[in-house]
Amino acid sequence: MSDRRDEFEILVVGAGPAGVAAACAAAEAGRRVAILDNSPWLGGQIWRGESTRPAQTAARRWLERLKRSGAHVLLNTTAFAAPTSGPRAPNAGRLFVSTTCGPQAPNADREIVWQKLILATGARELFVPFPGWTLPGVLGPGGLHAMSKAGWPVAGKRVVVAGTGPLLLAAADGLKQHGAQVRLIVEQAPLAKVAQFGLGLWRYPGKLVQGVAVKGRLLGVPYRCGCWPVKAEGADQVQRVTLTGGKRAWTEECDLLACGFHLVPNVELPLLLGCELDAGVVRVNEFQETTQTGIYCAGEPTGVGGVDCALVEGRISGLAAAGRTRQARELFRQRAAWHRFRNALNRAFSLRPELRTLATADTIVCRCEDVRREALEPFADERGAKLHTRCGMGACQGRICGAAAQFLFGWEHGSVRPPVFPVPVEALITAGKTADSNTFISEPTE
Repeated sequence: MSDRRDEFEILVVGAGPAGVAAACAAAEAGRRVAILDNSPWLGGQIWRGESTRPAQTAARRWLERLKRSGAHVLLNTTAFAAPTSGPRAPNAGRLFVSTTCGPQAPNADREIVWQKLILATGARELFVPFPGWTLPGVLGPGGLHAMSKAGWPVAGKRVVVAGTGPLLLAAADGLKQHGAQVRLIVEQAPLAKVAQFGLGLWRYPGKLVQGVAVKGRLLGVPYRCGCWPVKAEGADQVQRVTLTGGKRAWTEECDLLACGFHLVPNVELPLLLGCELDAGVVRVNEFQETTQTGIYCAGEPTGVGGVDCALVEGRISGLAAAGRTRQARELFRQRAAWHRFRNALNRAFSLRPELRTLATADTIVCRCEDVRREALEPFADERGAKLHTRCGMGACQGRICGAAAQFLFGWEHGSVRPPVFPVPVEALITAGKTADSNTFISEPTE
């Protein structure tokens, strides 16, 4: 693989706000930096589309700064494995990556050697199973909003938005701007908690202004707290959803149901690299360094806190990886403020226990392998369920059902094996040709 090897002082995985900020900080400190992402654009999901049609001031400023920084950008590129043994240079590590298209595609499958690694792998939507959640037309709020931005037609469609968190309002706002008829926004958190969170936004003027603007654009759309979906119904796709406030249930007609219960961090790559978790998020020190020396983590994998929190964590990790610890310390107070916001966010929108009982015995939990709740009940952990039911072994590799099962049954994260993401077989062959790597070989267990 010597002809398919790149070397960088600092490698950033993930080109969302945290990754972009980290790459900027490290490259501006004079380090040779690369940033990669498996999507074809910079900015992650939160800044989707901003690299070609910038509309957000912050996104435009950061993406222009990244271009000026000199960091090497690898888009459509997936980090899927890391060697588990064999000699390596002191204070260096390796990742195998695969590029699906673009200018790097002729050397699509290769090895990247890094001295410092920054993981900014973001988060994904959390789906809580309930009867009918697998019907066509039931999507995550963020996913449906992203599809509408990409041109998927929602104009005139009757949409119910349900779940929890500020993402509901942002998605509803975006869908309405694309012509959707947003019938109702349903928030599972109690009104008292939501109101307390809103009253605390005076400490974050930017968030307050943003929230008021969104609510203004959604004027006339009912917003009900302390309510959640219990059943979706339809013939070939969703046509109605049954909602409840705990005491009374009612039905809303809809063409689309956008339903998601906040976000869950993407920690598969950190786990593969041996980084320890704490309460489901990557454990880091004051400089965002993980329990693995030379590997840093920033943004949602360390705790879901929004774009501003991700940006400051990204800057700290980039500066620390570049050896600029004094400059990194200057950002600690700013990070502490956004961590307080993160804590308030998680308190306000914590999931109510009733959601664990929505899935009935015959409700599908693993939609890839058609595994129902009753088949999972006998198992005490994720590993046992995988071995006996194939739950989590389908196309999504447990990214949907894994988080759902953790919420339903209290299971902890299981082991992670490469490839972390689906890649062409050629990429696996190329990685396997590395003589000193047993990347895809595991020791037998008892």
